[in-house]
Amino acid sequence: MTRPITAGVDGSEESLAALAWAAREAVRRGTPLHVVHAWRFQPQDAVGTEGRDAQERWVRDAVAESVGAVTERYPDLTVSAEVREGDPVAALLAAAGDSGTLVLGSRGHGAVVGFLLGSVGQQVIAEAPRPVVLVRAGEETATEAAGREVVVGQQGEPEDSADVIGFAFEAAAARGATVRAVRAWALPTVFTYSPGAMRLADEAGGLESYERKALGEALGPWRERFPDVPVIEHVEMGSAGQVLLSVAAEAQLMVVGRRSRRTAVGARIGSVAHGVLHHADCPVAVIPHT
Repeated sequence: MTRPITAGVDGSEESLAALAWAAREAVRRGTPLHVVHAWRFQPQDAVGTEGRDAQERWVRDAVAESVGAVTERYPDLTVSAEVREGDPVAALLAAAGDSGTLVLGSRGHGAVVGFLLGSVGQQVIAEAPRPVVLVRAGEETATEAAGREVVVGQQGEPEDSADVIGFAFEAAAARGATVRAVRAWALPTVFTYSPGAMRLADEAGGLESYERKALGEALGPWRERFPDVPVIEHVEMGSAGQVLLSVAAEAQLMVVGRRSRRTAVGARIGSVAHGVLHHADCPVAVIPHT
């Protein structure tokens, strides 16, 4: 069964941009589009709103209006919608589990908005079992113009980044775009390179040669699978987040991996994904490592 691309909407400008992006992506990939809205009843005496039935009717009408705009623009696209009452984190994570990709709106150079305020957005990104794409308000088809790249960060061994690179190649193939694969490296310390890695680096002719070889090996299977997708191998000394952001201006999509971890204050994603989400202007896809 083909999993749909799911867009989370809450009526905000950011979520409508996410819905528009998700619709275009569904058309490109030939998949259904699913729209989900999570809401909570606001008692009348607390905020001056109407009763539960009236609030739910307003929510459903707003979702139907958003879906109607999509189906009018893409009449051949299969679109379904779902309105859930309750915890937005649970609703979005459940939707993500049934989807190929979850698409959400994000605000400026900062936190995720709407029903994703504060820790909610971070929790969804950190715990979603599928890729999550964050789209800013104002995102337009112009950013997907020819010449703009799908930029993907690669780290570690080939198996560590297979899902991340695979997502980037699939996205590039659907768009007719180039993949720019970025691997950042740092001067060695006792923490960044093991003795075994240093020996391999010496055998490869130095650290930069070692990093280029590692990137090439990670890309090899995907080059064979997508022979028509042009690839730029980008190896640069520096922090991964900084190197990725240095090429973000030419990107129509940034793809990064994440390893979630729990702390005393909740779920957290890695520093690279966190930095790119906050500072890249283009949509960012965060892919869970398996």
